[in-house]
Amino acid sequence: MKVLLINGSTHQHGCTYTALEEVSRALKEEGIETEIHWIGNQSYSDCIACGKCRETGECVFKDGVNILVNKAKDCDGFIFGTPVYYAHPSGRILDVLNRAFYSGSKYFAHKPGAAIASARRAGTIASIDVLNKYFTINQMPIVSSTYWNEIHGNTPQEALQDEEGMQTMYNLGKNMAWLLKCIEAGKEKGIQVPVNEKKHTNFIR
Repeated sequence: MKVLLINGSTHQHGCTYTALEEVSRALKEEGIETEIHWIGNQSYSDCIACGKCRETGECVFKDGVNILVNKAKDCDGFIFGTPVYYAHPSGRILDVLNRAFYSGSKYFAHKPGAAIASARRAGTIASIDVLNKYFTINQMPIVSSTYWNEIHGNTPQEALQDEEGMQTMYNLGKNMAWLLKCIEAGKEKGIQVPVNEKKHTNFIR
């Protein structure tokens, strides 16, 4: 089993990475393979609703979004990490997830997900709530911890001093590993992923 941890920060080895590393450490202790995927600090186009992904199976923009979706195909769970900008996730990770979930939603569906946020001071809960919306619209079980999945610090060294935050990250990894093993045990007993009907309506018709 493998968990993909997505670093949505412009800094490859900043506070968000520090938190993801602690989650990864706990997962590895449970025998779960991990990969921390940095989306980079380049610009990403937002989804332009062109619909081409429905025809080709991938986003029309040839960038890191398609790389992420391809990696998602072979993963069993996901942790999305973001820094906090103006009490909100980074614009970069939102652009990436808008397109990744629109073009490759089936590769995330029914797989556990969790969001973590890193901040100097405030805005973490609002940021986590935004990222959780991607899970709840796509039939993904959400993994929680012993506190909200947040860590505080202005540098990686400060983040390491947030003892409760680091403990929360570690426990998140343990809970993710537990759920993945439960799902795997269910599959071995013949419990299949539900095939749900989905109706698409607008409010006016």
